[in-house]
Amino acid sequence: MEVDQDFINIRAFVAGDEKAFNLLAQKYQKKIYWHARRMLGNHLDADEVTQEVLIVIYNQLKKFNFNSALYTWIYRITSTRCINFIKKQKIKKFFFLDDEENIDLKYNEDILVNLEAKEKLKKLDKVLAKLPTKQKEVFSLRHFEELSYEEIAEITGKSIGGLKANYFHALKKVMEMYGDEKD
Repeated sequence: MEVDQDFINIRAFVAGDEKAFNLLAQKYQKKIYWHARRMLGNHLDADEVTQEVLIVIYNQLKKFNFNSALYTWIYRITSTRCINFIKKQKIKKFFFLDDEENIDLKYNEDILVNLEAKEKLKKLDKVLAKLPTKQKEVFSLRHFEELSYEEIAEITGKSIGGLKANYFHALKKVMEMYGDEKD
């Protein structure tokens, strides 16, 4: 079973086996990246948060309590890091509004090869960027990660009813805004 292998690797890492951590990092790195990408809207920021999350996991894995699946714990860390990153960016933009060096280089490095897919991703990123943070988080976890409301509740610590409401509002806004986007 996949979860059992995660637990085996955690125990091995805690016992000093660095290779066990590498296995976990390889398994979850793409999932972390894509969750961050959907929350943050671009490659550079998502890549930065992914590296931060991997460092946090490395430093905190010894404290993992085995009460939930590893991916639940990882997504909670990733979501928290993304929210903190968004807050930091808002503060930077407020204080350095006219500073050309602090302009975001969104979409500078897109990892998708297909131009049509790039355009759709840009359009969706623009739409997701307009959502409130809580709605964006629930929408990303539910729609892209295909997690159940129970799993999202475990990750976020929010009620299932509240999550359903946030997802419904996010979905409605995404559908409205996606249709309105002309670029």
